[in-house]
Amino acid sequence: MTTPCIITVAITGSLPTKRDNPAVPISISEQVESTQAAFEAGATLAHCHVRNDEGAPTSDPERFGRLLEGLRQHCPGMIVQFSTGGRSGAGRERGGMLSLKPDMASLSTGSCNFPTRVYENSPELVDWLASEMLEHGVKPEIEAFDLSMIFKAVEMGVAGAIKGPLHVQFVMGVKNAMPVDRAAFEFYIATLKRLAPDATWTGAGIGRDQITLNRWSLELGGHCRTGLEDNVRLDRDRLAPSNAALVKRVADLCPEYDRRPATAAEARALLRLSA
Repeated sequence: MTTPCIITVAITGSLPTKRDNPAVPISISEQVESTQAAFEAGATLAHCHVRNDEGAPTSDPERFGRLLEGLRQHCPGMIVQFSTGGRSGAGRERGGMLSLKPDMASLSTGSCNFPTRVYENSPELVDWLASEMLEHGVKPEIEAFDLSMIFKAVEMGVAGAIKGPLHVQFVMGVKNAMPVDRAAFEFYIATLKRLAPDATWTGAGIGRDQITLNRWSLELGGHCRTGLEDNVRLDRDRLAPSNAALVKRVADLCPEYDRRPATAAEARALLRLSA
């Protein structure tokens, strides 16, 4: 039997606004409602950011706490993953919510260029975030924007700084970082399998390439990320009406590749997370 596909929904992010798409959920209540609909459509992992009252990204633990409470109440069994990304705060502020003990948190193991800035992840910060995740029982999702980040994650796993097995997300399509390239994607996967045979992985594409990475990931046996954080459109002419619509698009693709969406219990088992 083929491996069920864990569908991650990145519900909000740090950049999209309601000017980009009115469906982008900003408030905690909007995020909970949007995630619940995505959960019912087949998503079993929620990648979460929070915003302040002005709609700007923040790492405020109180807001993350309210979001976590709402998702656990309305999406039973769904894996909740907090973002420690660089647009939501500076330095250790980015990990200030890890003591809330979400199931997972994102961890970039190196720096790279973004469209207008450097996405800076110093070795000291990477080590500290990993140690906080280890202390609080939070499984990292390695956000790999280039090959070096995969090697660094494996090194940290071998050293015990990350509790295995690794889960890696290959991110493609961010301007100035790794472009959407099939040969590079397959090399990423082969390298991860060679260095960490028990690792799991997800493919994430930005903008119009979201669907490309969804298809490639389903074909090659990985997992999929979708959601309004990465892409606000269904196609060139239509805005996505919801996160759930983007999740449904992936769920509907699964049978083409002899796959099906994982249940919450299956997703937890695949990622070695407690029930």
